[in-house]
Amino acid sequence: MSKPLTHRLSRRERQIMDAIYTLGQASAAQVLEILPDPPSLSSVRKLILILEQRGHLHHVQQAQHFIYIPTQPRQSAARSAMKQVLTTFFGGNLETAVATLLTEAETELSEDEAARLYNLIESSVTAQNSSDDATSRSTSETGETK
Repeated sequence: MSKPLTHRLSRRERQIMDAIYTLGQASAAQVLEILPDPPSLSSVRKLILILEQRGHLHHVQQAQHFIYIPTQPRQSAARSAMKQVLTTFFGGNLETAVATLLTEAETELSEDEAARLYNLIESSVTAQNSSDDATSRSTSETGETK
């Protein structure tokens, strides 16, 4: 499993990563084509180099072009970013983060989405309880205390 990346990305770096994730892999010119309010090609190349040095991207050479590929799957990168947001803005408190999202005026949650969230929460609680039960059994069998 790859190590989570901890570098914070600037707005433009996030846009570049999003473009490369969207395309799967891309040259600097391809990234430039889909960036909103695009900077110069040299700026895009410089930012891609920074992202590569930080471990977010790697490249392969195809003909005369470097093709950049994310080093982590999008879901893994998203999970890492969410953990960072949770820690930075909510002190690691998941309940506060979810409550904040759900109480925003712009949040529109369909019944299907609410049901899926309910099921995810229920599954998480069940899994946590199972894990706690297994830990308790293991501890009581060995005579160790927490």
